[in-house]
Formats: sequence, structure tokens, C-alpha cells
Amino acid sequence: MPTSTTTETPPQEEGASLSHGLKQRHLSMIALGGVIGAGLFVGSGAGIAAAGPSIVLAYTASGLLVMLVMRMLGEMSAAYPSSGSFSAHAERAIGPWAGFAAGWSFWVLLCTAVGLEGIGAAHIVSGWLPGTPEWLWVALFMVVFCGTNLAAVKNFGEFEFWFAALKVGAISLFLILGALAIAGVLPGTDAPGTSHLTDFLPHGGNGLIIGLLASVFAYGGLETVTIAAAESENPVKGVASAVRTAMWRIALFYIGSMAVVVTLVPWDSKDVVENGPYIATLDHLGIPGAGQLMKVVVLVALLSAMNANIYGSSRIAYSLVERGQGPKVLAKLSGGVPRTAVLTSCFFGFVCVLLSYWRPADVFPWLLNMIGAVILVVWIFIAVSQLLLRRRIEREAPQKLVVRMWAFPWLTWVALAGMVAIFVLMAREQDTRVQLYSTGGMTLFLAAVGYAWQRARAKR
Repeated sequence: MPTSTTTETPPQEEGASLSHGLKQRHLSMIALGGVIGAGLFVGSGAGIAAAGPSIVLAYTASGLLVMLVMRMLGEMSAAYPSSGSFSAHAERAIGPWAGFAAGWSFWVLLCTAVGLEGIGAAHIVSGWLPGTPEWLWVALFMVVFCGTNLAAVKNFGEFEFWFAALKVGAISLFLILGALAIAGVLPGTDAPGTSHLTDFLPHGGNGLIIGLLASVFAYGGLETVTIAAAESENPVKGVASAVRTAMWRIALFYIGSMAVVVTLVPWDSKDVVENGPYIATLDHLGIPGAGQLMKVVVLVALLSAMNANIYGSSRIAYSLVERGQGPKVLAKLSGGVPRTAVLTSCFFGFVCVLLSYWRPADVFPWLLNMIGAVILVVWIFIAVSQLLLRRRIEREAPQKLVVRMWAFPWLTWVALAGMVAIFVLMAREQDTRVQLYSTGGMTLFLAAVGYAWQRARAKR
């Protein structure tokens, strides 16, 4: 393993020992399904409450940024397919310490997201069955999806395909109904015009920043498809196709959904936060049974994303250990599945069971704030890695550039500048400064541990 940023000995390619049970249709839906979860269906309500109609601007800005990031990641992942994805690319481009910091940061993010999805799903079920404790449902979901991920990967892929298809279909129908209502042609509704859009920035810049952070977190999860590609039948073709199709679809779903919600429903409606923007909008339109049906879709979306995040966290942990950056026990395979890594990644979800028992009222926003900036750190590693690797690929193996970053290197620098700008905005606002410091502290700690690990291995 290299001990500096030189790459005469590139990191080991992953996936040789993992099974290859995922098909192209699985990858395409994992790309869509993994990101459509708590951040969009539940967390976006808090973003709308903070940013008002300007949430559309927040989702547009972060959507453009994530499209650039996914294009960069797609370029590297098509050239070097690996279950370590951006972590392996960071190691190859920058050094083992960078791969360590990026990989374990993302692992923390996904493990925390598992808890968020579980808490969001439990809130819906406990609403249907009053008197049942939310923590009990979180525990049940964790047991079920921990079991799902301990099984063969093809079962996981099939599960995600059908449930992601349901989510995508439901959001598409929501957009169609919303467009008809905005145009005033949906029976029983009048065109709202711009009556709900006049107070565009109700809480000023601070509200917009909170909305921007909520939108950034909501987009997190797209990276899972490049992790899953290592277990597909054709990793290079699979990741290239999935990345190309997923980016614009996600942007359409997110930006379009937010535009429909804030146009049809007052941004300060309590229902937007309490029930979620999708259910609040359908209830506002008075479509019989639509709100309850959407609750079922939201529940499926949360459980599906929960399942995908357990998968992604276990595979990133497996890859890190395979590259000598974690306890060897996590790399143990059984039936082509890293089951010890799955169990370890599920552990924090069970911790969330305790948190939802002790602090049921505020555990969800607390967890959401805790990891809001981690995805930006991961994206910075992706951008820097792509800057360094692109020239190297052009020089050493140009045939591997199946996917190319647009307008390289200018748009890569634009993306980096956007990430830095978000960090600066966070540092200026009191509400987000603590979040920035906690994320920065964790990143520095992991980078230091990774560097110490790198030095220790070099001396052996």
C-alpha cells in the first residue's frame, strides 16, 4: 500500500470476493431508490418551514452541485470499479489517509441515516396504531432489514428494484397531479397563482442556508450506486448507465416536488412539518384517500432507503478493511456477503432504538443536524480525487474514460468553490456553526487516525 500521494501501487480493486448478483435494472433503481427517503419525504418539511418558497432555489443549487459530483464520481468509478467507490479513489489519488477519512465519514453518515429512516417510518406506523411506542417499531424494522442484508445480494437488489419503482411512480403521479392543480384543471381545485410565493425569503439568509443544508442532505445517497456497481454483472457499463440516467431524474423529482408543494400549500402550514410536504399537499387538494395512500408510499420509501443504507454502509466498511484500513473481522465473507460488516453497520440503528425511547420528541432533528455537513466533506474528497486522477487516466489508460466530466477541469473547480461557499455560509450562521465544527472535528480526527495508520503500516 502506498504511503504518500504517489500511486505506483494502486489500491486493490474490490469486488473479487463479493458476489455479482446485481443486474443493470437493479443498479438503476438503487441509484434512484437509495436517495428517495427521509431527507426528501420527511426532512424537506423542516427545510420548507425554514426557507419558505426559496426552498426551490436551495434544491436547484444543491441539485446542480450533486449533478457535477455524480458526474465526477461516475468518471472515476467507471475507470476503477470498486466497492470502496470514492474512498478507494481518494486513496488512489491522494493517499491512504484520505481514503480512510472519506470512507469512515461516509460510513458514519449512512449508519446515522439508517436510524433516521427507521425513526421516520416508526412515526408513520405509530400514527396508524396509536399507543404503540415508536422505539418498538424502529427495533422491528432494524431486525427485518438487518436480516435482509445478511441474505444474498440478489435478494437485496430485487427488493430495492420493486420498492424503488413504487417510489418513483408515486412521485411521478404527485408531480402530474400537482401540475394539473397549479394549472387549475384538476377537478375541484382553483389555480393558486403566486399567492403562496410572495414571501420568498421569510426568514432571510439564515432560513435559506438551513433549507440548503436540508436539501444537500436529502441528495445524499446517490453515491450508493457506485458502491453497488462492484457487485453487478458488468461494473463498468452498469455504473456509467446508472449515473447518466439518475442525475437528471433525481433533480426533476426533487426540484419539481418542492416547486409543486410551495405553490399549492402555504409554506408556514403546520401540516408540512408534521405530516410531510407530500401528504400535506394531497390533503390540501382534497383528493379522497390520496393523503393516506401517500403515507403508505412514504413508509415504503423510508424502509427502502433504510435497507439501501445498511447495504451501502456494510460494503464501504468491507472495502476499507480489504484495503487494510479497519478491523480484519469486518472483511469476513459468508455466501459472498460481508455479514460481520452488515451486523456492525446495523449497530447504530439499534442505538437509535434507544435514542427514540429516551428522547422521542427531538431525536430526529438532532440526528439530521449531526450529519448534515458530512456529505459535503465526502464531495470535496470526490472533487479533489477527480482533479488528480483525470490527467493520470488520460495519460496511462485513456480507454477507461467511459464517462467524462463535463468541461474539465473548470466545472470541477466550480463544484469545489460551491462546496467551500456552503461551508462559509455555515460558519457565518449561529444555527449551523456547531454542526460545521462537529463535522470538521470528526473529519480531522479520522484524517489523523488514517495518517497514523498509514505511517504504522509503512514501518512494518
